[in-house]
Amino acid sequence: MLKELFNKKPKKKKYAAIPSEAAKQDVPEGIMTKCPGCKKIIYTRELAKNLKVCFHCGRHYPMNARERIQSFLDEGSFEEIDAGMISENPLGFPEYLEKIEKDRIKTKMNEAVVTGTGTVNGIKVSIAIMDSTFRMGSMGSVVGEKITRAVEKAGELGVPFIIFTASGGARMQEGVLSLMQMAKTSVALKRFSDNGGLIISFMTHPTTGGVSASFASLGDYNIAEPGALIGFAGRRIIEQTIREELPEDFQTAEFLLKHGQLDAVIDRHELKGQIGIILELHQRGGELVW
Repeated sequence: MLKELFNKKPKKKKYAAIPSEAAKQDVPEGIMTKCPGCKKIIYTRELAKNLKVCFHCGRHYPMNARERIQSFLDEGSFEEIDAGMISENPLGFPEYLEKIEKDRIKTKMNEAVVTGTGTVNGIKVSIAIMDSTFRMGSMGSVVGEKITRAVEKAGELGVPFIIFTASGGARMQEGVLSLMQMAKTSVALKRFSDNGGLIISFMTHPTTGGVSASFASLGDYNIAEPGALIGFAGRRIIEQTIREELPEDFQTAEFLLKHGQLDAVIDRHELKGQIGIILELHQRGGELVW
């Protein structure tokens, strides 16, 4: 028995094979995401389940309009308006319509904002959600018109108006016509406010240029996501103009909150609950104290 035990041939160890270069190429693209903030690797699917917020450092990744609707509004409550409205080329800008068409195909949207009505914790609202994946969320005539109509819809229904902003500013291919949207949307919000309407503006990364200088900053509550870039002119232009170096956190949501330009910075996971509280208090005629 002992002889058999000691003469027994040892089993060969099994080693994991090193994948070949060809095998590495077979790994589907997009399964993993490397966080630009903490440099940690995250499963893309798990990141999406976490509302596109990094598990490790809390970085808020951009969301498109459909993802916002799904995460913020009550399930099945959204009804889109003005979905078929599309941009023309009033100035005859070269290749403008071709670029618009490419974005339509890529995003499955007709423009850089989705508008409609829905409910938040059972309370009806009119809503506009900008999408930076379509022409960097730039504001042209259609974007301005759709937002204005969403404000007017809120007035017709007697419900609050909520807007999620994400934009690089006015759309250069439409020239002064895009800049006119700043005035048009601002006037619509003023009329709505004068009639007792509640406006909640939620600024996401990035909210810049003419959008930040008009409707994005006109809420009764101006709120932002953590780390969002918010400002009018770019950092380098400001530094060159004033001949000074700006703080590291300049134009971030946290910087604006510290200097009184925002009412709150709210994490994406807490947003629906916090906005729900604001809506409920205003329905009861209450006042919110941060």
